[in-house]
Amino acid sequence: MATELLQIDPPQLTFTFELKKQSSCLVHLINNNSSHHVAFKVKTTSPKKYCVRPTVGIVKPHGTCDFTVTMQAQRTAPPDLHCKDKFLVQSAVVPKGTTEDEISSDLFVKDSGRLVDEKKLRVVLINSPSSPVNGDLKQDPPSQMLPSLTAEKGMEAAQDMEEDGADKGTFPSTRSVEKVGDMKQVNDAVNLSFATKDSEELKSRLSIMDAKLREAEGTIMKLNEERRRNIREKDLLKQELMLKKKIKMKRAQEGFPLLFVCVVSIVSMAVGYYIHP
Repeated sequence: MATELLQIDPPQLTFTFELKKQSSCLVHLINNNSSHHVAFKVKTTSPKKYCVRPTVGIVKPHGTCDFTVTMQAQRTAPPDLHCKDKFLVQSAVVPKGTTEDEISSDLFVKDSGRLVDEKKLRVVLINSPSSPVNGDLKQDPPSQMLPSLTAEKGMEAAQDMEEDGADKGTFPSTRSVEKVGDMKQVNDAVNLSFATKDSEELKSRLSIMDAKLREAEGTIMKLNEERRRNIREKDLLKQELMLKKKIKMKRAQEGFPLLFVCVVSIVSMAVGYYIHP
């Protein structure tokens, strides 16, 4: 049987669910051992959905430590508020003086020879008292899942029918239909409002991305123009160097025969002077 290194309270994560609002849950870790320092690490199957602070820590002997799990705001509610997310709390005995920076995944490997324990925590969602729609959805049977406000309106219409009696004919049922229709219009308006807000937010992000894209295109054009200008200057320098080299070679070719002639003339005069004094 695995050794329990840390006592976890509560044994499950309970969040008060409300659309587009965050919800937090505080978890207590208790070290009942009198001599062991215990390190812990918290993992989850949905890291983008939850924020855990802190994710690692060390609990001293007979000490406690808390960590907070925050569920990010959700746009839609899961069916029947049933959540399949799980959390895993790993714990391992560590030497005294171990710091949080030294805690790594290798510390919780069961084959490492140290005492290691793991506990799974499931996520439970409960209705918010300020969210009557979710509450009615949970209480009503699946075949009668209507918005709570619409159900209340239907009950009011039924009460009006009982009070008015048979002499008023079908008027109460007509009122019920009208009220249900009004509630549907209200729900449609709310959904349209959320859709409009999301559309505006998306348009804003697209405009920002478009502006950044245009800025990047302008920067690329400037860099390309500067590159072409540098290439042109390089070609001009090459042409100028080649032209100077050709000029020097031409001057050298033109001057060499004249110098040769002069040397030959002087030598000839000297030879003729010695032969015919």
